[in-house]
Amino acid sequence: MMASMAREENRATTSTRIRTPEAPTPAKPAPHAWTTRLLIAGIVLTALNLRPAITSLGALLEEVRDALGMSGSVAGLLTSVPPLCFAVFGVTAPRLARRFGPAAVVCAGMVAIAAGLLIRPFTGGTAGFLAASALTLMGIAVSNVLMPVIVKRWFPDRVGSMTGLYSMALALGTASAAAVTVPMTEALGGSWQTGLAVWGGLGAAAVLPWVPFVRDRGATTAQDTHARVDERGTAPARDAHARVDAPRLRVTRSRTAWALAVYFGLQATGAYITMGWMAQIFRDSGVHAGTAGLLLAVTMVMGVPLAFVIPRLATRLPHQGPIVLALGVCGLAGYAGLYLAPAGGSWLWALLLGISNCSFPLALTMVGMRARTSAGVAQLSGFAQSTGYLISIPGPLLVGVLYQHSGGWGLPIALMAGLMIPQMAVGVLAGRDCTVEDEATR
Repeated sequence: MMASMAREENRATTSTRIRTPEAPTPAKPAPHAWTTRLLIAGIVLTALNLRPAITSLGALLEEVRDALGMSGSVAGLLTSVPPLCFAVFGVTAPRLARRFGPAAVVCAGMVAIAAGLLIRPFTGGTAGFLAASALTLMGIAVSNVLMPVIVKRWFPDRVGSMTGLYSMALALGTASAAAVTVPMTEALGGSWQTGLAVWGGLGAAAVLPWVPFVRDRGATTAQDTHARVDERGTAPARDAHARVDAPRLRVTRSRTAWALAVYFGLQATGAYITMGWMAQIFRDSGVHAGTAGLLLAVTMVMGVPLAFVIPRLATRLPHQGPIVLALGVCGLAGYAGLYLAPAGGSWLWALLLGISNCSFPLALTMVGMRARTSAGVAQLSGFAQSTGYLISIPGPLLVGVLYQHSGGWGLPIALMAGLMIPQMAVGVLAGRDCTVEDEATR
């Protein structure tokens, strides 16, 4: 009898301990759901703003060149400005995030995007145009680096699906700017200044969801703290978790980090050449300007469904090498078609190159998978993206120089195809099942 009573008491005590962490105050569930929805809205709106500054310019590059008196080499320099700014400003993102919090930095980034897009078309000269573009690209750079960090931090159990959502929205923004900039410019009176400036409104809208999170500078969120209740029913202190979640890494010692950085750089080279020059390639082959913009949009819009599917597939595979190779083969086929019959098979080449450009969401997913913690992801993301964008700087510029001096697109397209081979090789290395903490922890 006494033994039975003791067992009942033990069960009651155990039940109480298990239920204790699941008894939040009545006010918590609603704010948690509201916060999650606001974060998702912020992620989607941010992603929508990370490429229109580039693809809208690509659609109107000929008009901008004529108005500002740019040569082919200067236009090539203009298409190299995005990766240059991403490399220079992206490396500061992890440090800024540690000081001000990632949400505050992304919020400031959206302000910079909106301001730069509104100012850029009305500066009156090439130097001012480049300076305003740099302001916009600075905002894009820090947001590029911190979006994987935000996903890992607030949605650690949904890295694949949230990265897919973010990548899908990014592709949608990219494609929309490419597709509608020319017809929208014509509808607004034919002024390229108005056609470019109108995208500043989208940047302004993206500021709003981040405002409630500007003061959040901690290493974890309330949701994380509640989720990490220990076996005694008590939540660990935020500061203690911050120390655990911030491994001291020498990322440059990691072969995986270097492979990922080079992969990121080579895929960015192809992407920015495509965004900056593909519409012009089609226009030079006899395709109408509006149709060339639609072809660029097709290339970009392929990322909408695939950017959601590929990250989810990648997180289910122990090695992402097969996906790297499949995307690379599509890129080689697209470049071959662009070289042999740019106008005849234009829609097919645009489709194949759009599939190949989905190396970007794959690279972002691998950044989230190759580190164990949000602090590790921040360091890896900053290193891989900044180094990668440095690698990508010469590509668009070299394409402009080759185009101007050869008088055609044969050599530039051969360059694009040639870069696809090392991209596939380092992508296979970056896809190995390991983490940078295994290779770079002091």
